[in-house]
Amino acid sequence: MGATLRATRALVLLAGFYLLGFILLGALVAIDWTASQHTAGAAGLKIWILSALLAIPIVQGMFTLRAPQGDGPDGVPVTEQQEPSLWAVVRSLAEQTGTHAPDEIRLVGEVNAAVSEEARLLGLRPGKRRLLIGLPLMTGLSEPQLMAVLAHEFGHYSNHDTRLSAINRRGWTQVTRTVAALHERADKKAAKERARLEKKEAARASRDGEEAREVDTGFAGLSYRLAALPFKAYGHLYIRCMLGTMRRQEYAADLTAARITGRDATSSALREIPVLDAAFGFYMQSYATLGTGAGLLPPPGEVFGGLRHLLVGRAGELAEMRRSMPEEEPSPYDSHPPIADRVARIEQLPYDGRSLAGARPSLALLSDPARLFAELEHAALTPAARQLRRAPDWQHLVHESMAQYADASAEPFRQAVREVQGGDGSLSTALDAIEAGRLWQIAERLPVPEEADAEAATGRATREFTRPVLRKALSSLVAGELVQRGWAHWELSWTESAKLRMPDGYEEGLKSALDQAVADVPDTRALRQMFPPTY
Repeated sequence: MGATLRATRALVLLAGFYLLGFILLGALVAIDWTASQHTAGAAGLKIWILSALLAIPIVQGMFTLRAPQGDGPDGVPVTEQQEPSLWAVVRSLAEQTGTHAPDEIRLVGEVNAAVSEEARLLGLRPGKRRLLIGLPLMTGLSEPQLMAVLAHEFGHYSNHDTRLSAINRRGWTQVTRTVAALHERADKKAAKERARLEKKEAARASRDGEEAREVDTGFAGLSYRLAALPFKAYGHLYIRCMLGTMRRQEYAADLTAARITGRDATSSALREIPVLDAAFGFYMQSYATLGTGAGLLPPPGEVFGGLRHLLVGRAGELAEMRRSMPEEEPSPYDSHPPIADRVARIEQLPYDGRSLAGARPSLALLSDPARLFAELEHAALTPAARQLRRAPDWQHLVHESMAQYADASAEPFRQAVREVQGGDGSLSTALDAIEAGRLWQIAERLPVPEEADAEAATGRATREFTRPVLRKALSSLVAGELVQRGWAHWELSWTESAKLRMPDGYEEGLKSALDQAVADVPDTRALRQMFPPTY
């Protein structure tokens, strides 16, 4: 389907939304006219009021033409003077795809590359073109793989896909805005009715000396939800019609990438992106933001740049993920075809003689990657995040963060010890409480394990469910004491979770000592012996 036909269809679908709105408004007017002819007094007035209330969100959705404008993507814009090698590659790819180079390249903190165009007149006139390239994406791709990704994006340029997205976005925005407005009014109506009924039920329960019952709002807000149904149905039709085109555009862009950069570069890039995306998500959660609770960030440039350590440390796991691509169940509302299907189509192409052997990492295209990673942090992090202290190195961040988390996890146990035994809740006080026979009094003040709560366990069964909780809490207290004395430290690892490194012989001895301390007949002597001379 050519660009003109795609634009025509997009405009027809957009016009269909307004046609639906006028039909519904016409139906409301017809209901009001009928009511005025056959219903008098308060009943007719209620119908008129209800019609007006239903018409307001429909009219707002139809004629609020100005879509909310974002602040633009967070990232680092780079000029041709700053990054000549990257711009040279981009210009070459644009020329080979038969389109114009972007007006701006912006480096962002995502595993993604995207193209956008600020088209005017609903996409009928071209506008500023922007190419977004994720620095984390470049961290994990070779130069040919990155070129394949960029060639794919320029394939959208050459097919005018980005310009048509303005029309598609406008139609979808109008539909979702109208549905959201109707549902918001329905929720407000139901909340108001719930508050009225709960107040009435509370008064009744107080008068009768009973417990208040759950209230039922009945059909409150139903009229708004019913009015939203035609728009929701049209929204499903709208996106189903457009997604077929969007998926074909993705296949066409893949073929463009394979033609320009090679079959192997394109297929390997497609395999790499979901793996890299998963690795980046894990890295951000488990490493980059590990210290935020302790008020720490990684060293400058390492919030996004530290991903390279994980990619090296977990290379074996990532290689296995590449080999075993998951078979996705395609969603009828997903604008991209399944990655496995896209890879299979590219790998069916004949070999073109272009190998990835000896390819440079794509970060080699940048003049100073370390500086750009640091600049990206300033652009992408919130002001509050930028105020956090910077760890001098990763080891320091892991040790200080894990020590604080372990200390925080022991606080409920310390508080229970204070309530039962008094004192400061330290390890010494906890051992005193255990020796005084107060272990299970402490346990009663700790959160009940889900298993015990679900089983409604009592007596001996409760102790068996609670014992692991006690042991873990006491272990955190012991770990804190070891760290405080400088006898243990949390060790950074890029291949597994951080681990507490103890003095030789402590780890096995500690397991046995903890078991003895939370036994039916507690024995704290082994723990006391591990911390001379104080304990």
